[in-house]
Amino acid sequence: MKSFSNIRFKKNTAQRFQQFSKQFFKTHTETLEAMLDFFLFNAISPKETLEPSMRTLEETVKGRINALIAIVKDIEKSQTKPTTAMLQLLFEHTPPKTKQPELTAVPPLEIPLSEDSFASSFKAIEIRKEKNELKLELQQCRNQFLAFLNGIEIAKSSFGKPKLIVPMAPKELEGLKQKLKNKTDVY
Repeated sequence: MKSFSNIRFKKNTAQRFQQFSKQFFKTHTETLEAMLDFFLFNAISPKETLEPSMRTLEETVKGRINALIAIVKDIEKSQTKPTTAMLQLLFEHTPPKTKQPELTAVPPLEIPLSEDSFASSFKAIEIRKEKNELKLELQQCRNQFLAFLNGIEIAKSSFGKPKLIVPMAPKELEGLKQKLKNKTDVY
């Protein structure tokens, strides 16, 4: 059995509480319990105002987040991207280099490291990578073409000129033509 108790409030305060209660909760009891829990859980006195401190806290957090974003972007520009580009170059399939002559003791050149130098080296790395991919694609095309040519047989006819026999279905031949046409359209 639920037990209720009466508490006396001024009429305008009771009306404000009833409107607030209808807006957020089903009963006045739930509203009052939630309000009490809020103050106890957050260790806040109802006499204190939260507005200035919450705004200040929000601005501080936003400022810290913006500072962290700036730090991460700087790390990406100055450390991560150049390192990634260098690692990609190392792990690319490139032919072994010939032995270079030994260098005499010359002091190393001091090249100022700036974003422009990283950007240009990164661009050069991208171009080299694209070149290697194109070489690989060209080699694959050559191998396919040689396999195609090796499959062609010459059939000598007793009447007329000798003919070529292509051991390929017409659909495969059309597909090959279309594939080569698409590749030439790209370049």
